[in-house]
Amino acid sequence: MSAAQMIDDTAAHAPAPGAQGLAGDAASPDAIRKLSKSLAGAKSAKAQRKALELLKLSVASIRTGDFERATQRALDALKQDETMGVGWHVLAICQEKLNQFGPAIHAYEAALKLLPDQNDIAHDLGRLAQRLGYLDISEKLLIKFLAANPGHVEATNNLACVLRDQNRYADAVELLRPLLQIETGSSVLWNTLGTVLNDEGRLDEALTFFEEALRLDPAFAKARYNRANVRRPLGDVQGAMEDMEAAMPGAETGYEVAMMNMALALMKMGQAMIPDAFDAYEVRLDPNLPDAMQVAVDAPRWDPKTQDPAGKRVLIVGEQGIADELVFSNCVQDLIDAVGPDGQVYLAVEQRMVGLFQRAFPGAIVGGHRAVRLEGRLTRYVPFAEEIARTDGRLDYWVPIASLMAVYRQTLDSFPGPRAYIVPAPEKVDYWKGELAKLPEGLKVGLHWKSLVMTGARAAFFAAGFRLWEPILRAPGCVMINL
Repeated sequence: MSAAQMIDDTAAHAPAPGAQGLAGDAASPDAIRKLSKSLAGAKSAKAQRKALELLKLSVASIRTGDFERATQRALDALKQDETMGVGWHVLAICQEKLNQFGPAIHAYEAALKLLPDQNDIAHDLGRLAQRLGYLDISEKLLIKFLAANPGHVEATNNLACVLRDQNRYADAVELLRPLLQIETGSSVLWNTLGTVLNDEGRLDEALTFFEEALRLDPAFAKARYNRANVRRPLGDVQGAMEDMEAAMPGAETGYEVAMMNMALALMKMGQAMIPDAFDAYEVRLDPNLPDAMQVAVDAPRWDPKTQDPAGKRVLIVGEQGIADELVFSNCVQDLIDAVGPDGQVYLAVEQRMVGLFQRAFPGAIVGGHRAVRLEGRLTRYVPFAEEIARTDGRLDYWVPIASLMAVYRQTLDSFPGPRAYIVPAPEKVDYWKGELAKLPEGLKVGLHWKSLVMTGARAAFFAAGFRLWEPILRAPGCVMINL
């Protein structure tokens, strides 16, 4: 798995509240007990004893949740003996808990190379690979683990999640079905079966399985979270929000906490609960979310509560996809006005949109952003802003474009009336008017009905079946145009 990978910006999208089915934790009490047992039984030469003692201290720090100290002790142990496979395993667990995913992957791989028969390492690495989207690698590692541990509930569950995320829904169901006939009381398996059906868009059926998981284990936070995400599109918004708030105390990891907060923020946004919704939406940048955007800019992030932007040079960084940049650009002019004539706003957007945004906001300097995956994380950088900083000096601040909503749209009345602030290129308007004139008479209706990112749940919610489109497509007097 490469630590750095250039990506097309079209692969970036809004962090969405995905279904939660992945089970297990490399730092769970059971996992740490296994590590402690292996360390206690290790027979070592005198030169290795210090390394073992340091590893025991590292494991003790893991137990207390002090992962930074645990990491340092594991590194110190490996300085004594870098061939100690269990040391690399301990280090990998620590780095994973600190969201240092690239180093964690390398440490797991080193541990697996030194201890190829330790299937727990393969399981831990497979779980992390799935979380970061390396689905092919995760599948191979989980199959390796299950070959040595057939019928293992947690690993079977996690492999089903990988198959689900690959849109291999039938394979996921077939994997779960025989084990569910044996493990009928497993709330984890019923929950994951629900997530598979949820991602297929079979919401009523998914709800049945989430409720079965909760019947078996009323305290199962993941199942309650998943039920919340199904109840909302089924029309039970109040029940969905109650479920989400009830699930939060049971979140077991930083990722689960962030994902639940993200889902609740989107629910609040859908109910126009502002400004709370926009404040809560800051969770989209939480590093516990693997899809959270990081920005590589040599400037501090603007804090609107303490820093007056008047007369400053401020970079707005677009985020998520093209449609999101268009929606959130609703506030760009507000910041241009706040900066005033003595300052300058720079706006970084998807490269294809530069001309469009430059026409829309002539008071800003608009350029493109680029994206790279560093250690599994989406990192956005802004070449034109780097060049400006080299020639004209360091920028004062930067701000994510969606964060402007919390500053300038704190009430419904603060939203401006309808206004066409996005200005198309005149020559293209003339061209397309000519093309449309060649079509049959009738109202011309453009259909924008899919996303370029069609993975997992997005495939269900971003591409409705043609049966749902039929009444629209058959509307009399209309000419439908696929955009």
